[in-house]
Amino acid sequence: MRQALRHRAMDGRHDVAKDPAWLSAARARLGTREAPGAANSPTILGWAKRLGTRVLGMIYNADSVPWCGVFVAFCLAEDDIAAAPIAVRAVSWANWGQLLRPERLAPGAVLVFERTGGGHVGFYVGEDAAAYHVLGGNQGDAVTIARIAKSRCIARRWPPGRPVIGKPVQIAAKGTPISRNEA
Repeated sequence: MRQALRHRAMDGRHDVAKDPAWLSAARARLGTREAPGAANSPTILGWAKRLGTRVLGMIYNADSVPWCGVFVAFCLAEDDIAAAPIAVRAVSWANWGQLLRPERLAPGAVLVFERTGGGHVGFYVGEDAAAYHVLGGNQGDAVTIARIAKSRCIARRWPPGRPVIGKPVQIAAKGTPISRNEA
């Protein structure tokens, strides 16, 4: 919760009350963490169970398996939006929905990134000159807002059939480091 409040303060020009429902669902889960060690988070496994094998493309039974795609699919499902095929794979989101140009980004856009060992997917909440501010799961083993280099972004998408509402949000970096690997 503290992180959400801090981010709102950084993002003073954006009214989070106007966020799309799926982004509000994501913000409500800020701070959700993996269970330490061999244990599993019942919350994260509950998201996977609710989505099911057909949506995720696999049996998902451990939060040690990257879960950024599970998080995105779960939040979108809260607004009755279908997930990308094989939603557990971050890069499968690169062809989902409508393509957005960088100058058309709005809070709630789905951003896909390349990273060593796979990809990463999360929601756009803003940007600074060097990085997108991304609300996502499995960022440091938790739901957080991270700065991810724009140069790593391979796709900017919007839910199919939904109008893009909003515009890019400029946020000061304020010394927050850029994430190097979200796994």
